[in-house]
Amino acid sequence: MERMKIRCTLIIAALVFASSAPAIAAGGKTTPAIHNHWHFDGPFGTYDKDALQRGYQVYKTICASCHSMKQVSFRNLGQKGGPFYLAECPAGVPESVDCSNSNENPIVKAIAGEYQVEDGPDDTGDMFMRAGLPSDRFPNPFANDEQSRFANNGAFPPDLSLIVKARHHGPDYIYSLLTGFEDEPATVTVAPGQYYNPYFTGDMSQLLKPEFLNEEGHPLHGVEIPPGGVLAMAPPLFDGIIDYADEATPETVEQYARDVSEFLTWASEPKMEARKKLGIMSLAYLLILTGILYWSYKEIWSKADH
Repeated sequence: MERMKIRCTLIIAALVFASSAPAIAAGGKTTPAIHNHWHFDGPFGTYDKDALQRGYQVYKTICASCHSMKQVSFRNLGQKGGPFYLAECPAGVPESVDCSNSNENPIVKAIAGEYQVEDGPDDTGDMFMRAGLPSDRFPNPFANDEQSRFANNGAFPPDLSLIVKARHHGPDYIYSLLTGFEDEPATVTVAPGQYYNPYFTGDMSQLLKPEFLNEEGHPLHGVEIPPGGVLAMAPPLFDGIIDYADEATPETVEQYARDVSEFLTWASEPKMEARKKLGIMSLAYLLILTGILYWSYKEIWSKADH
């Protein structure tokens, strides 16, 4: 009886693997993401505040027209570790204001005030628009998902709040995708409104031209399937498209991509710096405790030997 159970289990496992094999074979491959040395890498890494501020500028100028950030509030920008955190108020701000409080942070209040958000109902039961407050979340660029798809040729732009956590290799993938747009290979046909990117997950075998396929619809011998896939997002970044206040920072696609990738990493994990500090303190405490316990052990048993 036990042998029959084992045999049935093996047969089921073999069938599952066999059924999934065609899907694996049919799936396309992608070009490995470009590895960057990020300021926040490693156990002692921290966010580059200047890069976060520039990254927010890139998001607001380019990305926010299509992509939402539903999980992020304006006040998060002014919290400790955020791009606009202030330990002390700048000159000209009344002493009664606590700028370390993100709800009173003048920069955050100014950023939130640039947006119009829906509120209500009012006394008459109607919804109304008002200037944003630090407590408000980043507004969605579209009223609903259907409007979003209609404006983007049927494609739904993903929310960017946790995009770095949701993609393998996180910031490296975002950077590679933003800098990786190129002309499609000569062996494939890309439909209008679609754009080729070797770092985007897809299956380019479905786009091979007829002359590169055999009678059964499979690629001819020696024809390589290009890596990557196609997406509805056109290349969003171009050199000089955004003016940085810091003239020493290059205004290139690569720099824009690095800055917005760091900003999106912060949005996905705004408490990273606090978590790392707590981890280091915990390890230091455990090391000290281990030393004390070892010394106590040696001291107690050294007396027991006598």
